[in-house]
Amino acid sequence: MWEESFDSEHKPDYSPVSWREYFDQMEDVSVGAADSTDVFRIYKAGNAGPLLVLLHGGGHSALSWAVFTRAIASKVHCRVLSMDLRGHGDTLVRQAYDFSTQTMSSDIANVIGVCYGETPPPIVLIGHGVGGAITVHTASNMLLPTIVGLVAIDVVEGSATEALHSIQNFLKGRPKSFKSMDQAIEWSVKSGQIRNLESAKVSMVGQIKRCEVEEAETLDQTSPVSDVAMERNEEFYDQSSVNDKENAASEVSLTEGQGVYVWRINLSKSEKYWDGWFRGTSNLFLACNLPKLLLLAGIDRLDRDLTIGQMQGKFMMQVLPPCGHAVQEDKPEKVADAVASFLLRHKFAEARRETRSVNSFTR
Repeated sequence: MWEESFDSEHKPDYSPVSWREYFDQMEDVSVGAADSTDVFRIYKAGNAGPLLVLLHGGGHSALSWAVFTRAIASKVHCRVLSMDLRGHGDTLVRQAYDFSTQTMSSDIANVIGVCYGETPPPIVLIGHGVGGAITVHTASNMLLPTIVGLVAIDVVEGSATEALHSIQNFLKGRPKSFKSMDQAIEWSVKSGQIRNLESAKVSMVGQIKRCEVEEAETLDQTSPVSDVAMERNEEFYDQSSVNDKENAASEVSLTEGQGVYVWRINLSKSEKYWDGWFRGTSNLFLACNLPKLLLLAGIDRLDRDLTIGQMQGKFMMQVLPPCGHAVQEDKPEKVADAVASFLLRHKFAEARRETRSVNSFTR
């Protein structure tokens, strides 16, 4: 009896946490003409200093940057805009699966234009994974007139293209649904997808959404909806098939109803764009005439072009302590330290009084 009580008292809390703990506000930004509007979900924090535009990786959402946002805001004076890319999170677009670099880069520029007009604050683009590749393409095409810096996190052309063949196996191997948000958060941590429980509790809300049991049973009569790894019709994950505006998970309802939680996006549908995301990004990154920072989860990620460029001092680089691919989620404080050092070195931002000693850097 005592052992059971002890275990229950020390069991991790996997309940979801609201975005409000990390961001100041949430907005839905409309882009396009009245009869053909795309709506992008964004989260903001801060009201002074450079604008850090944060782009998440494939399958994640703007909430992937939640813990990082709080960490960077404690170190330097800055503004943050974290956005759900098309087809992800709570963004609602007409062509949810148009993941071409041209379209996604234009999305970034359009959202910034709506939010800040023709003269936005000095912008530092920061992207992780696919988002990192999109930051490189956005900067290369000079779509943002006030961009001053570029930060790419764990995105290297060579290692990325080599890993593309294994992505489908990963997608097929993960659960198709979860009985509750808590269960999804627990899976994400125990599987190593997100190795930081605090981050998982806020960011998984942007990766999955709730649907009614009846709807799930109608779509697939062959599997019990209570199964964590329930096999279901892949078409169900198409963003257009569910009204995200009515999704209880987006506001982190802590009362579980009769339903299951499924992935917000069917990443396998983006396969034809995978090569285009990363092919040529190393040279594009090196060619960007901006101060640049590359953050890596491991030194083995470097390809030949970046190795040569780093030796020639064309960009700053830091290898973070052991972590998974979701670098800014696994090690948000370390990523914030590195980004703060980058911002201070180039005088893009001013340090908060209590963090003026943050100035170390690895080239």
